[in-house]
Amino acid sequence: MEFFNDNGIDPLKPSLFELLAQEQLRDLLQPALKYVLAVFAQRYPRYLLRVVNRHEEFYALVMLIVERHYLRSHNASFAENFYGLKRRRRPFIETERAKAAVGGIPSGEKLRSQEIWRSLLFLVGVPYLRAKAQDYFEELGGGVGSDILDEGLDARQVQALTDQSFKGRFRRVFKAAYPYLNTSLELWLLLWNIAYLFDKKPSYRPWLSWIGVDIRRLGIEDFRAASLAAQKKISPDTKRTLTTRLKQLLLRSPRLLLDSLRLLLPTAIFFIKFLEWWYSPGSPARALSVSPQGPAIPPPSMLPPHPQGIPFDKTAYGICPICKKAINNATALPSGYVFCYRCAYDQVEKHEKCPVTLLPARVWQLRKVLI
Repeated sequence: MEFFNDNGIDPLKPSLFELLAQEQLRDLLQPALKYVLAVFAQRYPRYLLRVVNRHEEFYALVMLIVERHYLRSHNASFAENFYGLKRRRRPFIETERAKAAVGGIPSGEKLRSQEIWRSLLFLVGVPYLRAKAQDYFEELGGGVGSDILDEGLDARQVQALTDQSFKGRFRRVFKAAYPYLNTSLELWLLLWNIAYLFDKKPSYRPWLSWIGVDIRRLGIEDFRAASLAAQKKISPDTKRTLTTRLKQLLLRSPRLLLDSLRLLLPTAIFFIKFLEWWYSPGSPARALSVSPQGPAIPPPSMLPPHPQGIPFDKTAYGICPICKKAINNATALPSGYVFCYRCAYDQVEKHEKCPVTLLPARVWQLRKVLI
């Protein structure tokens, strides 16, 4: 591992593992925020239900504010700043003699408005478009097996995919092309990462060259400059009145809140992941907890077959009692017996009862079994 972390004569060049770690932190923010909003939306649906339904837009707006603040104040995105990285304007010529002559942090490294908005395009805009494309692909039934797709689509999805208008043709083309385009993009980024790992590329993402920046580790000069800036902010001023101090505190509150996210958001992510593990069925903590209401209630006994119903063999596990073949797309009736989806649908639609127990059943009572 030391071979891949060794950057030769440039100690401020980050390793690929640091860059991927900050990307993983950024990817964890959206599901964590969505989980928190979903929990609070159950208690306050009047105020938060619309926000949860438009979560991608809400998250993009929040990250636009956060990332813009960190790019302007720290020359880095939120995740990059958390891992001790920064963005700088890429110099045309960089030599040790030039660094020694300038001393400290060169003024030309600070991001301009052009680099900030280009960075926001790829930090916020591109992930938002990819998330919406993935949602649209899943809305059209993408990623579903053919045996489920033919029988599980509702009328709206079938109409959307069979429409002969321009929109219908676009949906079909998008559904067919999206998996290949997404896979090609991921493969392209993987090859670029490998090239960066072996010093064949100057940056780990191809669009950083177009933005005109590169990503560096924070050096001693960066920490010294941050310390001096913090000392200037807290310099004592005895002439300020109470009203002036309160006014300055209110003006600084948004900045202080955004800067505190550097510690609050990762802590919240860790806490949410801990709760997911704690309440997961496979967690060891579940074995330590004892139900205050006594032992678990056993499942109900299976209903016996009706003498006039179709014969049912208890030893024929995984065989549909109607077609006598292996169950395809398993579906349960209210009686508890499992059949093929097509067999159960046809039987209930015609006779409105379970073919084994002859108990009443309706089409809307069919339940697919994920096995």
